[in-house]
Amino acid sequence: MPTTHMFQTTPRIIMGAGCLSQIVGEIKRLDSHKAFIVTDPGLVQAGIVGRLEQLLDDGAIAFERFDQVTPDPNLDVAHAAADALRASGALVVIGLGGGSAIDIAKISALMVDNDGALNDYFGIDLIPKPGRKTLIVPTTAGTGSEVTPIVILSDEAEKLKKGVVSPHLFPAVALLDPELTLGLPPAVTAATGMDALIHAVEAFTSRNAYPMTDMLAREAMVLISDNIRTAFANGQDLDARSRMLEGSLLAGMAFANAGVTAVHAFAYPIGAEFHIPHGVANSIMLAPVMAFNMLGNLTKFAEMAELLGEETTGMSTREMAIAAVEALRTLAGDLRIPDHLSQFGVKEADIPMLAQGVMKVTRLLANNPRQMTQEDAERIYLSVL
Repeated sequence: MPTTHMFQTTPRIIMGAGCLSQIVGEIKRLDSHKAFIVTDPGLVQAGIVGRLEQLLDDGAIAFERFDQVTPDPNLDVAHAAADALRASGALVVIGLGGGSAIDIAKISALMVDNDGALNDYFGIDLIPKPGRKTLIVPTTAGTGSEVTPIVILSDEAEKLKKGVVSPHLFPAVALLDPELTLGLPPAVTAATGMDALIHAVEAFTSRNAYPMTDMLAREAMVLISDNIRTAFANGQDLDARSRMLEGSLLAGMAFANAGVTAVHAFAYPIGAEFHIPHGVANSIMLAPVMAFNMLGNLTKFAEMAELLGEETTGMSTREMAIAAVEALRTLAGDLRIPDHLSQFGVKEADIPMLAQGVMKVTRLLANNPRQMTQEDAERIYLSVL
């Protein structure tokens, strides 16, 4: 029987340099005159939050701010944001920042209008009803969370990152202004950009991929691989920043529907246990996991070599697949991303525990193009120790 696919994404997406100026109109279109801003201290210090707040002041939009989002936020941060939102009475939540701020904005908007504990939401389709409207303004070209129904939080008790997946998590509006990414430091540009590329790579090779997600993933891989080195080396290049933001968006659309695979499953335990930034954790695990996975779909891995700009004339399918893996490894090296777990304090004795953590991420391993055992996971971790 033919397979049925369902494609979902954020219903309203606004893109372009300077489009932050349209935010007041978008809030009023959502029938609100008060907003709740979720962001982090770094963006306050950088002046980006001030730019947003000036626009709201000028547009007669009242607002309150929660600016205590931390990297890889935990359940306590989500509860604190939800409590502040509930007290504010705002009906629109603005998530301004990278993936952490966006995820806290999305989950707090749901928590205030749904009964039950946050722990009850971890899993798929466990949230009963919609929450407050969210308007998402990403300041990195990375997570794609502005177009996903997913929130990732760190469960410090279990030392694992956990996901909440629900269509109620799709934002009402995504507003992508590349000018907000011009000040990103090179290291952040590299880590978040690689995260976006990995979303496209994993969506493309997921067992749940289908023609529409493949189309989005292909274009995302081309946009990101063509522009990430420029954005890293010359962060003021607005065209490269624009293409990176577009690539991140398309990759987010692709993986929101096809899913990511084992790279993320490997990144979650090391991120939760050793606080390795998400994009860096993904980048460290990318090449070894892809080298393991390529036998599961040599044809797609071979195509990726061409999408990543590799010269493949005269190569066999297997040689092209290997070239794709090496292209990813070379890119991470060009971007000066750390490539060994030992750089973050991981020791060989930690590997079995981390591999057990990988095997718990069944939601993602189910998408992986090659079946994986705990022994496989241990060998992969050891290869980048």
